[in-house]
Amino acid sequence: MANILLVANLNCDRILLLDKPLASGGRFHYHDGGQRLGGGGANTGLGLVWAGHRVALVSQVGRDDIGDWLLAETSTAGIDCHLIQRRPGNTCEMLLMMTPNGDRTIIRPQRPIFELPAPPRWHRWDALYINSSAEGAVSWAKTALEQCLVVGQLAKDERQRPCHILITSASDLAGRPEGDLWQYGRSIAGDSLRHFIVTDGAKGARAFSADGMIRVAAKPARVVDTTGAGDVYAAGLMHGLLCGMALKEAMAEAAVWAAFAVESESSTPGEPLKVYLHEKESNCHTTAIQGR
Repeated sequence: MANILLVANLNCDRILLLDKPLASGGRFHYHDGGQRLGGGGANTGLGLVWAGHRVALVSQVGRDDIGDWLLAETSTAGIDCHLIQRRPGNTCEMLLMMTPNGDRTIIRPQRPIFELPAPPRWHRWDALYINSSAEGAVSWAKTALEQCLVVGQLAKDERQRPCHILITSASDLAGRPEGDLWQYGRSIAGDSLRHFIVTDGAKGARAFSADGMIRVAAKPARVVDTTGAGDVYAAGLMHGLLCGMALKEAMAEAAVWAAFAVESESSTPGEPLKVYLHEKESNCHTTAIQGR
């Protein structure tokens, strides 16, 4: 399958299960839901590994017990961690406060500056995915554009994100100036942009391009936890495109992956996606044998 390089965060999520919805000035009880693997690197990478791709992660963690735990969990899951940097100091937990009605509030520490080294030799890679504020991400993307597929998540601060496919959510676009979303996407991704995809939960996703807009429905799901759903959607989209699917077909596959993600009690996609991919591979293998 494909060789995919992810530039994304690797987090230790601490889950706080609150007794009621958050409100200004309120007092709340919580149940400690423990630690779990999270961040765009894990959320995106696990499904791609389960789909048979070789995945390497570029990220940064501290030289402490949590950093050791993150590397152990991630590498055990099958993601190549040799490009992850260790920095002095602690790896702070990401606090996820979950309310009974399904809302989540994320409190994260101020991340130290993460500087990427010189770009790798892109001919070895089939895809680059960027979902990080790391210094040097723009130059990495620009050097990769002519060599492999480049997919980027829209940054919260609207920084430049050169890529072929730019992804964001309707909620992340809230409050931004109204107007032509295709031109907005090009202002972030540059002339190399082929598609700007905006996901919108149960309403599905839209893809904007120079040729217009297409819409793909969401797959119905019982929502348990939406954390990481956008990362898993991006993984499913990349998988589809790298397997030769047309954009609309790849978006439909991404919707399936995202449905598994929101039904899981974790930010990573969960075991049902792994089973789905295994069964799909088995069915494809059986069909190929019968077609001989």
